[in-house]
Amino acid sequence: MVPMTATPARRVLLAAPRGYCAGVDRAVIAVEKALEQYGSPIYVRHEIVHNKYVVRTLEKKGAIFVDETAEVPEGSIVMFSAHGVAPTVHQEAAERKLATIDATCPLVTKVHKEAVRFADEDFDILLIGHEGHEEVIGTSGEAPDHITLVDGPADVANVKVRDESKVVWLSQTTLSVDETMETVDALKTKFPQLISPPSDDICYATQNRQIAVKQMGADADLVIVVGSKNSSNSVRLVEVALGAGARDAHLVDAAEEIEEAWLEGVSTVGLTSGASVPEVLVDGVLAWLSERGFEDVEIVKAAEESITFSLPKELRRDLRAEAAALSRTAPRK
Repeated sequence: MVPMTATPARRVLLAAPRGYCAGVDRAVIAVEKALEQYGSPIYVRHEIVHNKYVVRTLEKKGAIFVDETAEVPEGSIVMFSAHGVAPTVHQEAAERKLATIDATCPLVTKVHKEAVRFADEDFDILLIGHEGHEEVIGTSGEAPDHITLVDGPADVANVKVRDESKVVWLSQTTLSVDETMETVDALKTKFPQLISPPSDDICYATQNRQIAVKQMGADADLVIVVGSKNSSNSVRLVEVALGAGARDAHLVDAAEEIEEAWLEGVSTVGLTSGASVPEVLVDGVLAWLSERGFEDVEIVKAAEESITFSLPKELRRDLRAEAAALSRTAPRK
């Protein structure tokens, strides 16, 4: 008699934290509040955050996303995305008489200020990041004569500076921590006097999501990362999962993109989402997996997150004025 083999239990390792970071939450709420406050349309320069679902949802509410400031009709309201913009974009908006709301993530603003400060001190700034990414374009625009982009460790050999005693590195906030430090190590070998930024440029949320994926990676046959393909931090999570030992890993915008073939021979699925992904999309993947026998969900917790950012000052000012007006006209009790 041939002994029966038990079917391995199917489970999901659900990363925590995952999904929206404070900067994304702030930016999305800013668009919604602006639509409530001023009505549609509200123009947004580039995607407010890199997520298809979020962009489509805001478009249905009256937001219009444009590639360039020149596409916004004069006298309109334009919001700048969470990724930040260069000073020249602010100038373009002023020339077109546009009212602006700046939804740049405060952590990106911190990098901008660092770039300006080091440029004022005449440092060469080596900006670690991906060429063409909106955040990199915005940061580079703060000090174009002082910034050199370094796109990964392989790019280090091409870097030249004026004075090796006055060199500092900064980074895009959504990079892989490990790859960034590999790039930094290579830069320090080439430029021993290289100065580091006063604090980490890679944002807390990016780091926490990568740590959670590292913790689950070795135990997962398959890791599913919910996020859009133009989301740098989401793409990095796939790379981190594979580097941590996951047999397979894929990036999907939603449950409909998961392929049944990925589940072949899989008993443990790791699940996480990028920092611009609403939880409703993760819920959709959990439901899809549950229908296929993956009903046991275990939380893999890497950190607690309690950071919040206030709304852009333009909205806070107008919202306060509106609240004050309402209080003046409210009937006395």
